[in-house]
Amino acid sequence: MVFKRLLGALGVGGPTVDTVLDPAPVRPGGALTGQVHLAGGKADFEIEHITLELVARVEAEHQGGESEGVVAFDRFAVGGGFRLAEGEQRSVPFSVVLPWETPVTELHGQNLGVVLGVRTELSVAGAKDKGDLDQLNVSPLPAQEAVLEALGGLGFGFRSADLEYGRIGGTGQRLPFYQEIELLPAPQYAHQINEVELTFLANPGGLEVVLEADKRGGFLSPGHDALTRFTVSHDGVEQRDWPTLLDGWMRQLAEHRASYATPAGYGSPLNHGSPAPFGPGDHGPKGQHHDGGRSGPGMGTAVAAGAAGLAVGVVGGMVAGEVVDEVGDFFEGEEEDEG
Repeated sequence: MVFKRLLGALGVGGPTVDTVLDPAPVRPGGALTGQVHLAGGKADFEIEHITLELVARVEAEHQGGESEGVVAFDRFAVGGGFRLAEGEQRSVPFSVVLPWETPVTELHGQNLGVVLGVRTELSVAGAKDKGDLDQLNVSPLPAQEAVLEALGGLGFGFRSADLEYGRIGGTGQRLPFYQEIELLPAPQYAHQINEVELTFLANPGGLEVVLEADKRGGFLSPGHDALTRFTVSHDGVEQRDWPTLLDGWMRQLAEHRASYATPAGYGSPLNHGSPAPFGPGDHGPKGQHHDGGRSGPGMGTAVAAGAAGLAVGVVGGMVAGEVVDEVGDFFEGEEEDEG
């Protein structure tokens, strides 16, 4: 999806910008490549800076309820310092590294409903204009994909995915928001758990996997939330027994025994998949362990789980085409707001 706009800050006759992202899959912590195409206007212009800004549609909870907004989470200077002659065509290639915590937007080509974008900003003759906005698609890291596939094989179903403004206490989170993937419980856990919320916090060494379960109440006990965290390395993904590992995680979560376990490190096979503790006060009712709280389902699709993994088919009240429409509406709305 590419949008070409006239630089409104410069008026009629200014240069235009058209950013094209390379089609190669992009992963968190990986290189995003492409080209910024510039077309000169009706006069010469000094292009002072070309900046790429990563943006995300994020939900936030507050006293008045819940709202959505656009959050910028990284910026890159990719060019500038040259004169663009009248009518000149020029392309500026770029390669930038995505933050490790960049949310995942798709799994096996299935759109998860998370909206990310790359906004191009030009600084021309002292005036700035956000002249181009392009959709950014991000595939999971091998360890993230292995976790999701294992959950699908165990019978968990994808319900929705969204981005929540706030921080998860006791973790190494760096971005001002986190991705929340909501899962329907596998049949063997359905008598104990209503749903599971999964968050990945990637870093150069591996993943923090945060799991929260909405546990069912018993005859004499009310339902409550159980929260725990595990760490896994990026190394040795193919050699790990992910179904057994994930089954163990879920059993611990269902029994709520992992919250105060010993911290886990990276590198040693004994630590792959070990639980790690949260900080003080991180085990309260749902929402209290986050600065921004947690919310209900986002606008994501519902994807049926099966032995082949989570991205098998689409079920529920929203189909993939509707997700694509909403993504398109978001970018078109952003373009109108900037005009």
